[in-house]
Amino acid sequence: MGAIKRLLESLTPRRFYRALLSPYHAAWAIGSAFLLGFPARRLTVIGVTGTKGKSSVAEMLHAILSAAGHRTALASTIRFAIGNESEPNLFKMTVPGRGFLQGFLARAVEKGATHAIIELTSEAALQHRHRFLYLDALVFTNLQKEHLESHGGMENYFRAKLTIAHVLATSPKRPRAVVANVDDTYGARFLKTPVEKQIGFSYGDAGNAVLTDDGVSFDYDNQHFSLPHAGKHTVLNTLAAIKMAVFLGVPLEVAAQSLRDLSLIKGRGERVSVGQDFLAIVDYAHTPDSLRALYASFPSRRKICVLGNTGGGRDTWKRPLMGSIADEACAEVILTDEDPYDETPRTIVEEMARGMKRAPRIIMDRREAIRTALSLAKTGDAVLISGKGTDPYIMRARGAKEPWYDAVVVAEELRKLVS
Repeated sequence: MGAIKRLLESLTPRRFYRALLSPYHAAWAIGSAFLLGFPARRLTVIGVTGTKGKSSVAEMLHAILSAAGHRTALASTIRFAIGNESEPNLFKMTVPGRGFLQGFLARAVEKGATHAIIELTSEAALQHRHRFLYLDALVFTNLQKEHLESHGGMENYFRAKLTIAHVLATSPKRPRAVVANVDDTYGARFLKTPVEKQIGFSYGDAGNAVLTDDGVSFDYDNQHFSLPHAGKHTVLNTLAAIKMAVFLGVPLEVAAQSLRDLSLIKGRGERVSVGQDFLAIVDYAHTPDSLRALYASFPSRRKICVLGNTGGGRDTWKRPLMGSIADEACAEVILTDEDPYDETPRTIVEEMARGMKRAPRIIMDRREAIRTALSLAKTGDAVLISGKGTDPYIMRARGAKEPWYDAVVVAEELRKLVS
Protein backbone atom coordinates (compact mmCIF):
# COMPACT_ATOMS: atom_id res chain seq x y z
CA MET A 1 0.00 0.00 0.00
CA GLY A 2 2.85 2.39 0.80
CA ALA A 3 4.45 1.82 -2.61
CA ILE A 4 1.09 2.36 -4.32
CA LYS A 5 0.62 5.60 -2.38
CA ARG A 6 4.03 6.90 -3.43
CA LEU A 7 3.38 5.92 -7.06
CA LEU A 8 0.04 7.73 -7.07
CA GLU A 9 1.65 10.81 -5.53
CA SER A 10 4.27 10.94 -8.29
CA LEU A 11 1.79 10.40 -11.14
CA THR A 12 -1.28 12.33 -9.96
CA PRO A 13 -1.89 16.13 -10.01
CA ARG A 14 -1.47 17.49 -6.47
CA ARG A 15 -5.07 18.66 -6.02
CA PHE A 16 -6.49 15.33 -7.19
CA TYR A 17 -3.98 13.41 -5.11
CA ARG A 18 -4.97 15.31 -1.95
CA ALA A 19 -8.62 14.50 -2.67
CA LEU A 20 -7.70 10.80 -2.72
CA LEU A 21 -5.97 10.90 0.67
CA SER A 22 -9.15 10.95 2.78
CA PRO A 23 -10.66 7.75 1.30
CA TYR A 24 -7.21 6.14 1.39
CA HIS A 25 -6.86 6.75 5.14
CA ALA A 26 -10.51 5.81 5.74
CA ALA A 27 -9.93 2.49 3.96
CA TRP A 28 -7.00 1.75 6.26
CA ALA A 29 -9.10 2.60 9.33
CA ILE A 30 -12.07 0.38 8.51
CA GLY A 31 -9.99 -2.39 6.91
CA SER A 32 -7.59 -2.80 9.83
CA ALA A 33 -10.39 -2.63 12.42
CA PHE A 34 -12.45 -5.22 10.54
CA LEU A 35 -9.57 -7.64 9.93
CA LEU A 36 -8.51 -7.47 13.59
CA GLY A 37 -12.04 -7.97 14.92
CA PHE A 38 -12.61 -4.44 16.22
CA PRO A 39 -10.38 -4.87 19.30
CA ALA A 40 -11.48 -1.60 20.95
CA ARG A 41 -14.85 -3.19 21.69
CA ARG A 42 -13.13 -5.45 24.21
CA LEU A 43 -11.35 -2.66 26.08
CA THR A 44 -12.24 0.36 28.17
CA VAL A 45 -10.81 3.05 25.89
CA ILE A 46 -9.94 6.55 27.09
CA GLY A 47 -8.92 9.17 24.51
CA VAL A 48 -6.85 12.22 25.40
CA THR A 49 -6.86 15.21 23.06
CA GLY A 50 -5.95 18.91 23.09
CA THR A 51 -2.95 20.95 22.05
CA LYS A 52 -0.76 20.65 25.14
CA GLY A 53 -0.61 18.27 28.08
CA LYS A 54 -1.91 15.18 26.25
CA SER A 55 1.15 13.02 26.89
CA SER A 56 1.39 14.05 30.54
CA VAL A 57 -2.30 13.32 31.20
CA ALA A 58 -1.98 9.99 29.39
CA GLU A 59 1.04 9.02 31.50
CA MET A 60 -0.78 10.03 34.69
CA LEU A 61 -3.81 7.96 33.76
CA HIS A 62 -1.62 4.98 32.91
CA ALA A 63 0.04 5.22 36.33
CA ILE A 64 -3.30 5.58 38.14
CA LEU A 65 -5.06 2.71 36.37
CA SER A 66 -2.05 0.44 36.76
CA ALA A 67 -1.92 1.20 40.49
CA ALA A 68 -5.62 0.39 40.69
CA GLY A 69 -4.86 -3.11 39.41
CA HIS A 70 -5.89 -2.73 35.77
CA ARG A 71 -3.65 -4.06 33.01
CA THR A 72 -3.41 -0.91 30.93
CA ALA A 73 -2.20 -0.13 27.42
CA LEU A 74 -0.87 3.29 26.45
CA ALA A 75 -0.29 4.79 22.99
CA SER A 76 1.20 8.28 23.04
CA THR A 77 3.75 10.62 21.53
CA ILE A 78 6.26 9.32 24.07
CA ARG A 79 5.78 5.55 23.99
CA PHE A 80 3.67 2.46 23.44
CA ALA A 81 3.11 0.35 26.54
CA ILE A 82 1.08 -2.72 27.50
CA GLY A 83 1.29 -3.41 31.20
CA ASN A 84 4.96 -3.20 32.19
CA GLU A 85 6.19 -3.68 28.61
CA SER A 86 7.15 -0.41 26.94
CA GLU A 87 8.88 0.81 23.80
CA PRO A 88 9.58 4.37 22.64
CA ASN A 89 7.50 5.94 19.90
CA LEU A 90 10.01 6.30 17.06
CA PHE A 91 7.49 7.25 14.38
CA LYS A 92 7.81 11.05 14.80
CA MET A 93 4.01 11.15 14.97
CA THR A 94 1.59 10.58 17.82
CA VAL A 95 -0.75 8.23 15.95
CA PRO A 96 1.03 6.19 13.25
CA GLY A 97 -0.98 5.24 10.19
CA ARG A 98 -1.67 2.12 8.10
CA GLY A 99 -3.65 0.36 10.78
CA PHE A 100 -1.00 0.70 13.49
CA LEU A 101 -3.41 1.72 16.24
CA GLN A 102 -5.83 -1.15 15.60
CA GLY A 103 -2.89 -3.56 15.60
CA PHE A 104 -1.67 -2.13 18.89
CA LEU A 105 -5.12 -2.53 20.48
CA ALA A 106 -5.32 -6.11 19.19
CA ARG A 107 -1.98 -6.90 20.84
CA ALA A 108 -3.22 -5.27 24.04
CA VAL A 109 -6.28 -7.54 24.06
CA GLU A 110 -4.11 -10.61 23.41
CA LYS A 111 -1.89 -9.68 26.37
CA GLY A 112 -4.82 -9.34 28.73
CA ALA A 113 -5.24 -5.57 28.85
CA THR A 114 -8.55 -4.28 30.16
CA HIS A 115 -7.99 -0.55 29.58
CA ALA A 116 -6.34 1.51 26.84
CA ILE A 117 -5.33 5.17 26.91
CA ILE A 118 -4.90 6.69 23.46
CA GLU A 119 -3.43 10.12 22.78
CA LEU A 120 -5.33 11.57 19.81
CA THR A 121 -4.42 14.51 17.57
CA SER A 122 -6.28 16.65 15.07
CA GLU A 123 -3.96 15.44 12.30
CA ALA A 124 -4.88 11.83 13.15
CA ALA A 125 -8.55 12.79 13.05
CA LEU A 126 -8.16 14.28 9.57
CA GLN A 127 -6.73 10.90 8.52
CA HIS A 128 -9.54 8.89 10.16
CA ARG A 129 -7.20 7.21 12.65
CA HIS A 130 -9.65 7.90 15.49
CA ARG A 131 -12.37 5.78 13.84
CA PHE A 132 -13.53 2.49 15.39
CA LEU A 133 -11.96 3.23 18.78
CA TYR A 134 -15.33 2.83 20.55
CA LEU A 135 -14.37 5.36 23.21
CA ASP A 136 -15.65 5.08 26.75
CA ALA A 137 -14.31 8.50 27.71
CA LEU A 138 -12.40 11.48 26.40
CA VAL A 139 -10.20 14.15 28.01
CA PHE A 140 -9.85 17.60 26.42
CA THR A 141 -6.86 19.51 27.86
CA ASN A 142 -6.83 22.85 25.98
CA LEU A 143 -6.63 24.40 22.53
CA GLN A 144 -3.71 26.64 21.57
CA LYS A 145 -2.50 28.05 18.27
CA GLU A 146 -0.81 25.22 16.35
CA HIS A 147 -1.12 23.56 12.92
CA LEU A 148 -3.02 26.63 11.72
CA GLU A 149 -1.57 26.48 8.23
CA SER A 150 -2.63 22.87 7.71
CA HIS A 151 -6.08 23.37 9.28
CA GLY A 152 -6.79 26.85 7.95
CA GLY A 153 -7.45 28.64 11.24
CA MET A 154 -8.41 28.05 14.87
CA GLU A 155 -12.05 27.21 14.20
CA ASN A 156 -11.12 24.51 11.69
CA TYR A 157 -8.52 23.23 14.13
CA PHE A 158 -11.18 23.03 16.84
CA ARG A 159 -13.63 21.27 14.52
CA ALA A 160 -10.99 18.63 13.76
CA LYS A 161 -10.64 18.07 17.51
CA LEU A 162 -14.42 17.98 17.86
CA THR A 163 -14.64 15.04 15.43
CA ILE A 164 -12.92 13.03 18.18
CA ALA A 165 -15.73 14.01 20.56
CA HIS A 166 -18.17 12.82 17.88
CA VAL A 167 -16.55 9.38 18.02
CA LEU A 168 -17.30 9.35 21.76
CA ALA A 169 -20.87 10.54 21.19
CA THR A 170 -21.54 7.72 18.71
CA SER A 171 -19.81 5.02 20.74
CA PRO A 172 -22.07 2.13 21.86
CA LYS A 173 -20.28 1.97 25.22
CA ARG A 174 -22.17 2.99 28.40
CA PRO A 175 -21.70 5.06 30.43
CA ARG A 176 -19.53 7.52 28.54
CA ALA A 177 -17.84 10.66 29.85
CA VAL A 178 -16.10 13.76 28.58
CA VAL A 179 -13.67 15.59 30.88
CA ALA A 180 -12.82 19.09 29.68
CA ASN A 181 -10.85 22.12 30.83
CA VAL A 182 -13.40 24.87 31.48
CA ASP A 183 -10.60 27.44 31.93
CA ASP A 184 -10.07 27.05 28.18
CA THR A 185 -12.28 28.96 25.74
CA TYR A 186 -13.14 25.78 23.87
CA GLY A 187 -13.68 23.56 26.91
CA ALA A 188 -17.35 24.49 27.37
CA ARG A 189 -18.05 23.48 23.78
CA PHE A 190 -16.46 20.08 24.39
CA LEU A 191 -18.68 19.64 27.44
CA LYS A 192 -21.71 19.81 25.17
CA THR A 193 -20.82 16.36 23.85
CA PRO A 194 -24.06 14.32 24.27
CA VAL A 195 -22.85 11.63 26.67
CA GLU A 196 -23.90 10.44 30.13
CA LYS A 197 -21.25 12.42 32.08
CA GLN A 198 -19.93 15.89 31.29
CA ILE A 199 -17.17 16.70 33.78
CA GLY A 200 -15.39 20.04 33.84
CA PHE A 201 -12.12 20.83 35.56
CA SER A 202 -10.58 24.17 36.45
CA TYR A 203 -7.48 25.42 38.23
CA GLY A 204 -9.85 26.63 40.94
CA ASP A 205 -10.62 22.99 41.80
CA ALA A 206 -7.15 22.71 43.35
CA GLY A 207 -7.30 23.84 46.95
CA ASN A 208 -4.27 25.25 48.79
CA ALA A 209 -2.12 24.91 45.68
CA VAL A 210 1.64 25.29 46.21
CA LEU A 211 3.95 25.57 43.22
CA THR A 212 7.74 25.30 43.61
CA ASP A 213 10.69 24.46 41.38
CA ASP A 214 10.54 20.92 42.75
CA GLY A 215 6.86 20.21 42.03
CA VAL A 216 3.28 21.01 42.90
CA SER A 217 0.88 20.11 45.69
CA PHE A 218 -2.80 20.78 46.27
CA ASP A 219 -5.95 19.41 47.86
CA TYR A 220 -8.90 17.98 46.00
CA ASP A 221 -12.03 16.53 47.62
CA ASN A 222 -10.28 16.09 51.01
CA GLN A 223 -7.33 14.28 49.43
CA HIS A 224 -3.83 15.74 49.24
CA PHE A 225 -1.93 15.44 45.97
CA SER A 226 1.74 16.14 45.34
CA LEU A 227 3.80 15.57 42.21
CA PRO A 228 7.51 16.08 41.48
CA HIS A 229 6.72 18.13 38.36
CA ALA A 230 6.75 21.93 38.29
CA GLY A 231 4.28 24.40 36.86
CA LYS A 232 0.65 25.50 36.90
CA HIS A 233 0.07 23.29 33.85
CA THR A 234 0.97 20.27 36.01
CA VAL A 235 -1.92 21.12 38.33
CA LEU A 236 -4.35 21.28 35.39
CA ASN A 237 -3.05 18.04 33.87
CA THR A 238 -3.35 16.33 37.24
CA LEU A 239 -6.93 17.51 37.74
CA ALA A 240 -7.85 16.13 34.32
CA ALA A 241 -6.37 12.74 35.23
CA ILE A 242 -8.00 12.72 38.68
CA LYS A 243 -11.49 13.49 37.38
CA MET A 244 -11.21 10.82 34.72
CA ALA A 245 -9.94 8.34 37.31
CA VAL A 246 -12.93 9.05 39.55
CA PHE A 247 -15.28 8.40 36.61
CA LEU A 248 -13.48 5.08 36.06
CA GLY A 249 -14.02 4.10 39.69
CA VAL A 250 -10.50 4.57 41.06
CA PRO A 251 -10.36 5.73 44.72
CA LEU A 252 -8.74 9.13 45.21
CA GLU A 253 -6.16 7.76 47.63
CA VAL A 254 -4.95 5.30 44.97
CA ALA A 255 -4.68 8.11 42.44
CA ALA A 256 -2.78 10.30 44.93
CA GLN A 257 -0.23 7.61 45.76
CA SER A 258 0.41 6.67 42.13
CA LEU A 259 0.98 10.31 41.13
CA ARG A 260 3.35 10.87 44.07
CA ASP A 261 5.42 8.01 42.68
CA LEU A 262 5.37 9.31 39.09
CA SER A 263 8.84 10.84 39.21
CA LEU A 264 9.53 10.91 35.48
CA ILE A 265 7.56 11.76 32.36
CA LYS A 266 10.14 11.60 29.61
CA GLY A 267 10.62 14.79 27.66
CA ARG A 268 8.07 16.68 29.76
CA GLY A 269 9.91 18.82 32.31
CA GLU A 270 12.47 16.01 32.44
CA ARG A 271 15.32 16.70 34.82
CA VAL A 272 18.74 15.46 33.77
CA SER A 273 21.23 15.23 36.62
CA VAL A 274 24.72 13.81 36.92
CA GLY A 275 25.51 15.67 40.13
CA GLN A 276 25.74 19.24 38.81
CA ASP A 277 24.71 22.16 41.02
CA PHE A 278 22.13 23.60 38.60
CA LEU A 279 18.98 22.33 36.91
CA ALA A 280 19.05 20.90 33.40
CA ILE A 281 15.53 20.46 32.00
CA VAL A 282 14.41 18.88 28.71
CA ASP A 283 10.89 19.77 27.62
CA TYR A 284 8.77 19.37 24.50
CA ALA A 285 7.48 22.98 24.66
CA HIS A 286 7.15 24.06 21.03
CA THR A 287 4.27 26.55 21.06
CA PRO A 288 4.25 30.06 22.54
CA ASP A 289 1.90 29.13 25.38
CA SER A 290 3.84 26.01 26.33
CA LEU A 291 7.12 27.93 26.25
CA ARG A 292 5.67 30.57 28.60
CA ALA A 293 4.44 27.80 30.91
CA LEU A 294 7.88 26.16 30.98
CA TYR A 295 9.68 29.40 31.82
CA ALA A 296 7.06 30.38 34.42
CA SER A 297 7.66 27.06 36.22
CA PHE A 298 11.05 28.33 37.44
CA PRO A 299 10.39 31.97 38.42
CA SER A 300 13.19 32.35 40.94
CA ARG A 301 16.01 30.89 38.86
CA ARG A 302 18.31 32.51 36.33
CA LYS A 303 17.37 30.82 33.07
CA ILE A 304 19.61 29.82 30.18
CA CYS A 305 17.38 28.80 27.31
CA VAL A 306 18.06 26.68 24.23
CA LEU A 307 15.32 26.62 21.61
CA GLY A 308 14.54 26.39 17.93
CA ASN A 309 11.26 26.32 16.05
CA THR A 310 9.84 22.86 15.42
CA GLY A 311 8.70 22.07 11.92
CA GLY A 312 10.26 23.81 8.96
CA GLY A 313 7.63 24.92 6.48
CA ARG A 314 4.78 25.27 8.98
CA ASP A 315 3.52 27.55 11.73
CA THR A 316 5.91 30.27 10.59
CA TRP A 317 3.80 32.88 12.43
CA LYS A 318 5.14 31.77 15.79
CA ARG A 319 8.84 32.18 15.10
CA PRO A 320 9.36 35.80 16.18
CA LEU A 321 6.91 35.27 19.07
CA MET A 322 8.93 32.32 20.41
CA GLY A 323 12.05 34.46 20.21
CA SER A 324 10.32 37.29 22.04
CA ILE A 325 9.13 35.03 24.86
CA ALA A 326 12.64 33.65 25.40
CA ASP A 327 14.12 37.15 25.21
CA GLU A 328 11.87 38.37 28.03
CA ALA A 329 12.20 35.34 30.32
CA CYS A 330 15.79 34.15 29.92
CA ALA A 331 19.12 35.61 30.99
CA GLU A 332 20.79 33.87 28.05
CA VAL A 333 19.12 32.73 24.82
CA ILE A 334 20.70 30.29 22.39
CA LEU A 335 18.83 29.69 19.14
CA THR A 336 19.59 26.44 17.40
CA ASP A 337 18.50 23.87 14.83
CA GLU A 338 15.45 21.73 15.49
CA ASP A 339 13.43 20.12 12.67
CA PRO A 340 14.05 22.17 9.52
CA TYR A 341 12.76 19.57 7.06
CA ASP A 342 13.21 21.13 3.60
CA GLU A 343 13.58 24.70 4.84
CA THR A 344 16.95 26.42 5.32
CA PRO A 345 17.72 26.00 9.05
CA ARG A 346 19.43 29.37 9.42
CA THR A 347 16.39 31.14 7.96
CA ILE A 348 14.18 29.70 10.71
CA VAL A 349 16.31 30.95 13.61
CA GLU A 350 16.88 34.33 11.98
CA GLU A 351 13.09 34.77 11.82
CA MET A 352 12.97 33.91 15.53
CA ALA A 353 15.67 36.47 16.28
CA ARG A 354 13.57 39.22 14.69
CA GLY A 355 11.22 39.03 17.67
CA MET A 356 14.04 39.70 20.14
CA LYS A 357 15.34 43.01 21.48
CA ARG A 358 18.70 41.50 22.40
CA ALA A 359 20.94 39.73 19.92
CA PRO A 360 20.79 36.01 20.75
CA ARG A 361 23.58 33.51 20.42
CA ILE A 362 22.95 31.49 17.29
CA ILE A 363 24.62 28.08 17.34
CA MET A 364 23.22 25.88 14.60
CA ASP A 365 24.83 22.65 15.83
CA ARG A 366 22.32 21.53 18.49
CA ARG A 367 24.86 19.58 20.55
CA GLU A 368 27.21 22.56 20.60
CA ALA A 369 24.31 24.81 21.59
CA ILE A 370 23.48 22.53 24.52
CA ARG A 371 27.14 22.27 25.51
CA THR A 372 27.47 26.05 25.51
CA ALA A 373 24.31 26.53 27.58
CA LEU A 374 25.52 24.06 30.21
CA SER A 375 28.93 25.74 30.36
CA LEU A 376 27.28 29.10 31.05
CA ALA A 377 25.30 27.80 34.03
CA LYS A 378 26.13 28.86 37.56
CA THR A 379 25.03 27.34 40.86
CA GLY A 380 21.24 27.39 41.14
CA ASP A 381 20.57 28.28 37.49
CA ALA A 382 18.12 26.46 35.23
CA VAL A 383 19.18 25.38 31.75
CA LEU A 384 15.99 24.83 29.77
CA ILE A 385 16.27 22.89 26.49
CA SER A 386 12.95 22.98 24.69
CA GLY A 387 11.31 21.88 21.46
CA LYS A 388 12.30 18.23 21.03
CA GLY A 389 11.32 16.37 24.21
CA THR A 390 11.44 12.68 23.29
CA ASP A 391 11.63 13.25 19.53
CA PRO A 392 13.98 10.54 18.23
CA TYR A 393 15.22 12.41 15.15
CA ILE A 394 16.10 15.81 13.78
CA MET A 395 14.17 15.93 10.51
CA ARG A 396 16.19 17.23 7.59
CA ALA A 397 15.76 17.85 3.86
CA ARG A 398 14.33 15.21 1.53
CA GLY A 399 13.16 13.00 4.39
CA ALA A 400 16.59 12.51 5.98
CA LYS A 401 16.55 11.70 9.70
CA GLU A 402 19.37 12.41 12.13
CA PRO A 403 19.06 10.18 15.24
CA TRP A 404 18.67 12.39 18.29
CA TYR A 405 17.50 12.49 21.90
CA ASP A 406 17.87 15.72 23.86
CA ALA A 407 18.04 14.07 27.29
CA VAL A 408 20.82 11.70 26.22
CA VAL A 409 22.85 14.54 24.69
CA VAL A 410 22.37 16.69 27.80
CA ALA A 411 23.53 13.84 30.05
CA GLU A 412 26.60 13.22 27.86
CA GLU A 413 27.59 16.89 27.88
CA LEU A 414 26.95 17.22 31.62
CA ARG A 415 29.28 14.29 32.34
CA LYS A 416 32.03 15.98 30.33
CA LEU A 417 31.43 19.23 32.20
CA VAL A 418 31.34 17.68 35.67
CA SER A 419 34.39 15.51 35.05
